[in-house]
Amino acid sequence: MQSVLTIDLIASDPTIRNGQPCIAGTGVRVIDLAMAHLFHRRQPEEIAADYDISLAQVYAALSYYYAHKLELDNDIRSQIDKARALKEQGVGRATPFLPR
Repeated sequence: MQSVLTIDLIASDPTIRNGQPCIAGTGVRVIDLAMAHLFHRRQPEEIAADYDISLAQVYAALSYYYAHKLELDNDIRSQIDKARALKEQGVGRATPFLPR
C-alpha cells in the first residue's frame, strides 16, 4: 500500500500575514520567495541566504507556488497593482530637503 508523505514547511495562520502561505514558523511569504526567483532571477541557494532559511524551505515554497500558481499569481498581480497605485499617489516619496 502506498503512503503519501508530506513536508510540513508551509503554513497559513490568519494572525500572520493575513493568512497568506508562509514558511512555517516565520512571516516569510511564499509569494515573496516566488517573486525573488521569478522576477529577480535569484537562485534557490541565494534566496535561502537572503532570507536566512534552509534550502529545503525555499524548495518547499517554490513547490507550493507551482502547485497553487493561479491563485498565487493573482495575489502577486494584486500586490503589484497596489504598489503602483501607492507610487502614483506619491506614498513613500521622500520630502525634498529645504534649507532654512
